[in-house]
Amino acid sequence: MDAAFTEEQHEIRRTLRELLLKRCGPDEVKAAVRTPAGYDTQLWQRLAGRLGLPGLALPTAYGGVGCGPTELALACEETGRAVLPSPLIATAALAAPLILALGSERRRAALLPALAAGELTATLAVPGGRLATALALTGPNDGGWAGGGRAGGIQARRVSPESEAVPSKNGGRPAGGGWRLYGEAGQVLNGHTADVLVVAAHTGGFAHSRTLLFLVRATGGGADARSGAQPGVPGLLRTRQTALDETRPMARIELRDVPAELLGEGDGDEAAVAGALAATGVTAAAALAAEAVGAADAALARTVAHVQQREQFGRPIGSFQAIQHRLADLYVRLQAARSAAYYAAWSAGGGPSAPGDAAGPYGAAEPGVAALALAQALEALRAVAAEAVQLHGGIGFTWEHEAHLYFKRAACDELLLGPVHRLRARAAEEAGLFPDGAGEPAGSGEPAGAPGRMPAAVEV
Repeated sequence: MDAAFTEEQHEIRRTLRELLLKRCGPDEVKAAVRTPAGYDTQLWQRLAGRLGLPGLALPTAYGGVGCGPTELALACEETGRAVLPSPLIATAALAAPLILALGSERRRAALLPALAAGELTATLAVPGGRLATALALTGPNDGGWAGGGRAGGIQARRVSPESEAVPSKNGGRPAGGGWRLYGEAGQVLNGHTADVLVVAAHTGGFAHSRTLLFLVRATGGGADARSGAQPGVPGLLRTRQTALDETRPMARIELRDVPAELLGEGDGDEAAVAGALAATGVTAAAALAAEAVGAADAALARTVAHVQQREQFGRPIGSFQAIQHRLADLYVRLQAARSAAYYAAWSAGGGPSAPGDAAGPYGAAEPGVAALALAQALEALRAVAAEAVQLHGGIGFTWEHEAHLYFKRAACDELLLGPVHRLRARAAEEAGLFPDGAGEPAGSGEPAGAPGRMPAAVEV
């Protein structure tokens, strides 16, 4: 196996790093997150138009670059290094793979080229803050995580053709034979500006309960939404939520009898939906792990530069052995996380490079690799960010210091697709390390504290 990057992959990284160094410093990041969109829309259009960033992992047949998860992970490493606020993860790692895997040919042709060109953005809306569960990263995604009852989650109901002439409660007239969504989802990544929402909803009632995916178009258009105006879909309300990490804008999505289109063929296949979500979870975990590695690398580099300049007792504090040991430990953790993230991205592509015009997933990833790499990267970022605050001294504790960009990113990334201990438990489960269930976390089977089989004694 040749683990070296190709010249094309090096060029993607080099070009992106040069552009972000010029356009995405700490001051620019802080200014961008305070805009209504939560990111620099002009920079995003440049990244999409010049580099094809949102279409890196999409086939050329749908306007993409024709690369794969490895190239997407390399790009995410550079955006993480700059702590770039953008809809890249939401669009390229969450929504686009689902549309590619489940959408009809007509739907792919209508949406994917616009997503690849940056003309549209998209995101995945999962109710109850269960994004990691839906993507099968912290447990099986075959349950009723989308809301199995009328009191919670998002419910989908089919509208008969006869109802076309009957006005809906919110004033719109439903199209015959379509679907209507009712419910809400919080903590939706870039949900307040996304032009296309891929919504996970529960349908079928109690007897025929199943979870399917639906497309909701914010017909007000990307320009209207990104300028702060409300989308023009009757019954759809999107509210930006306050988040610790402002570079990852979150939103609450409320749907009140909102028209939607089923993502899939026929009446929908729950098994196909679960499989597509799990495959998307592998790609998203690899991309997020690479992004965390990039952020940790930048934080460590800034910390090393600071300790070489900051003097105490007449000498740079970086010359003290205790400081050197701490930085060396961080470097080792960072390199281990980087190797894990690269391997996860390679595995997400099915190992060897796949043809750029493939219309579906490249192949089955190695079980547990993505979750384990994400856990390793999140822990490395958390450790590096904490030490960066400490080693910057008094100035590092000020909330406005740039070290807190990495500290906040570390805290919120674990909330997005974590926590770390459940990622590791899921990786062990997928890899078959505990075939008798001895390693299952509480909540995956028996309740915490329930009596079970004792592990076998080990002689020392």
